[in-house]
Amino acid sequence: MKGTIAVGPGDGIGPEVVAEGVKILKAVEKKYGHQFELRYFDIGGVSIDKFGVGITKENMELCRKSDCILFGAAGGPKWDIPGTKEYSNFAVLQIRKEFGLYANLRPVIVFPGMEGCSPLKPELVKGTDLIVVRENTGGAYFGQPKKQWVENNERNAIDAMLYSEHEIVRILKVGFELARSRRKKLASVEKANVTETGKLWRKIATEMSAQYPDITLDHMYADATTMWLLRQPTSFDVLVMGNLFGDIISDEASTLAGSLGMGPSAQIAGLPKKGEKVFGFYESAHGSAPKHTGKNDVNPIATILSVALMLRYTFGLEKEAKAIEAATAKAVLTHRTYDVMEPGRIKVGTKEMGDVITAAL
Repeated sequence: MKGTIAVGPGDGIGPEVVAEGVKILKAVEKKYGHQFELRYFDIGGVSIDKFGVGITKENMELCRKSDCILFGAAGGPKWDIPGTKEYSNFAVLQIRKEFGLYANLRPVIVFPGMEGCSPLKPELVKGTDLIVVRENTGGAYFGQPKKQWVENNERNAIDAMLYSEHEIVRILKVGFELARSRRKKLASVEKANVTETGKLWRKIATEMSAQYPDITLDHMYADATTMWLLRQPTSFDVLVMGNLFGDIISDEASTLAGSLGMGPSAQIAGLPKKGEKVFGFYESAHGSAPKHTGKNDVNPIATILSVALMLRYTFGLEKEAKAIEAATAKAVLTHRTYDVMEPGRIKVGTKEMGDVITAAL
């Protein structure tokens, strides 16, 4: 297998965790005989400092000519000042929209032996293995109108939550197909009791369920979903939802594993057909964590598991993806970074955690 990967380390701890993702990628190359060309580019605050924009046209073209993107993090107090012309995360939203990355997959797995890291009781989270499927290019984040104005000497703001039928159909299809490849359970999450988008979403989900008679479909309100994720997380398999709810609920779900440092993410243009590559944007669920920059203490596992998702969805390398996940599960039995540290484990830094997982692979 030969592939090209655009690598954008970004800001804060981004370069540190991306370095560990690249380390595991190099180990995969060596073990399985693959070749990946890495094309580094600037994105986020570091790009603003150099070029005045979050990503240049030239680097957008570099990404476009690659098979996928491996990304670190963007942002920090230096750039993200209210009212500024160019926020550091604008580039990420730009990539998401221009490349049509409408499906954001956020797997949550509580590895054996890590149940004690969760804020919930260990017996509640034991065996948790779910995927949040977030619609990524529509809804309240992209709908129009989106503006602020003053009327009658009072400030107002609006963000329209707009969804078309084709947007709902394609993200539900991702949810149904993923459920079919797993435990055949799909929770469709919306607010059909108060929003028109929710009512349309539920109607389309019901119609589509006839095409998937082998899938158990549950309609769930977003607020109730947040409650049941805390009460019975193991009852979930695949959850599919709109952009705003997905942003909130995927972070809640990631915390079940003990830390956002355990949360990988894949933004893709739909699930790949057999034998085909699908363009993807792969990153950890956490941010740039400026206070931890350069301290070699953050958890690189989210990025390493994002590399596994990249191999699975863009390159179709399921065996290699599973090998990374298995190596990670083995490594955390003995070694941990500070955010998921427990008695009886060896505390290590970012680089050392990457080394342990690489050795396990």
